[in-house]
Amino acid sequence: MLFSSPLFVFLFLPLVLLAYYGLDPRFRNPVLLLSSLIFYAWGEVIVVWLMLLSCVINWALGLWVDRARSRGQGRGVVALALCFNLGLLVLFKYAHWIWTSVSGLLLGLGWIDAPWPVLSAVFEASSLWSETLTEDDGTLRLPIGISFFTFQACSYVIDIYRRDGDVQRGPLNFALYISLFPQLIAGPIVRYKDVALQLTSRISSWSGFAYGARRFVLGLGKKMLIANAAAEVADRIFALEGGLSTPVAWLGIFAFTIQIYFDFSGYSDMAIGLGHMFGFRFLENFDHPYVARSITEFWRRWHISLSNWFRDYLYIPLGGNRSGLGRTYFNLVLVFFLCGLWHGASANFVVWGLFHGLFLVLERRGLRGWLERRSAWVQHGYLLTLVMVGWVFFRADDLQHALGYIGAMLGAGANSELYPIALFVDPRIVTALAAGVIGSVPWLAATARWHSRQVAAGHGFRSLATEALGLALVALVFLAASLELAGSSYNPFIYFRF
Repeated sequence: MLFSSPLFVFLFLPLVLLAYYGLDPRFRNPVLLLSSLIFYAWGEVIVVWLMLLSCVINWALGLWVDRARSRGQGRGVVALALCFNLGLLVLFKYAHWIWTSVSGLLLGLGWIDAPWPVLSAVFEASSLWSETLTEDDGTLRLPIGISFFTFQACSYVIDIYRRDGDVQRGPLNFALYISLFPQLIAGPIVRYKDVALQLTSRISSWSGFAYGARRFVLGLGKKMLIANAAAEVADRIFALEGGLSTPVAWLGIFAFTIQIYFDFSGYSDMAIGLGHMFGFRFLENFDHPYVARSITEFWRRWHISLSNWFRDYLYIPLGGNRSGLGRTYFNLVLVFFLCGLWHGASANFVVWGLFHGLFLVLERRGLRGWLERRSAWVQHGYLLTLVMVGWVFFRADDLQHALGYIGAMLGAGANSELYPIALFVDPRIVTALAAGVIGSVPWLAATARWHSRQVAAGHGFRSLATEALGLALVALVFLAASLELAGSSYNPFIYFRF
């Protein structure tokens, strides 16, 4: 079930809100937990048991590490927790890729005569698997959101060991932390220490609910009105098998650049908005990354919860930048190699991560200093060019596709008459892409700051007029997004598979 679906917007969410606020406050956490499990089980009836297993084991490991740390121990328990959680992630997300890669390597070396059977067939032959956990092609089914709730489980045990939060002794409250539906599928990754108190004591207010509703609607609009329109262009162009001209290649990656930002940030906006509606305060996940002037700054603004997770739980424990330049560069490359791998079991994602890691190292080696002496336009051009080239690896089907696409961007394409740009754009698409460009800059934040200054200065009429205009805009966005929900069957979501 997607947030951007009629089922969620017009049925599931209203029913959950009615039960949440209609029942005694003592039942609010159980209502949210039950709703979250139903939300997850809607498309994953079998693997919901995997989440419950993760909840039970990590809750027990948290109690164990809490007792062990009081005796000055606990590292072994943390290691056990990491092995369990990352083991689940490897099994479901990477085992098939590793299995087929090793099989192909051994076949190429002549050490085996035929490729190994698909991994799921091995499990089924051993009575260790179920057909309900396999896709039609025999690969293992990827549980929705496993990358997100696995990282949250890891952060819980580590935070308990570091004394960054009190152990959660209530199993239901802990299960709610792992399975909370607003951020279950696509984040933001919520660390335990940031919501530990909110799980047991949070304040719901009409102002917070209203803010959450507005934030949800704006996120829904970003997804339905901008990201989906951009996706139509990107999907059509990336599906072309040949004859891709340079202008069309740039249009395709430009559209994907808009799509992935508004798709993911829109979903994060909806998650943060839903959190506010239920009294939770999740940290921001995006801060207008396309206005950055370097790759370093970009990663302070893009998918902030993931960047901070890798920084606090991997980069700093590895030594960060405290062990000399060589070790710092190694740590950066390793972190972004794993960041790419986190996104999926594909060589493309690995290359995408290493690509960003390489330029982070180059910026530390002096490139950033050179950039800072250039104009802002040069810095923005540098950042956007690199990000868009990187997105090619993220979007392309395989490395050969990515390299061929980049070649077309660099002028190795066919004559533009084969696939003219007019085939891929119309007034609706142009409007959506233009809205994407405008929405990528922080004008809304500047407007909010101006509104706050008007209120502080006592300009009541201006404040009221601005508030009325804002409500009218939200209502218009909701109406337009609702019409798209009702009339369009094209509703892709990039991070649904992560």
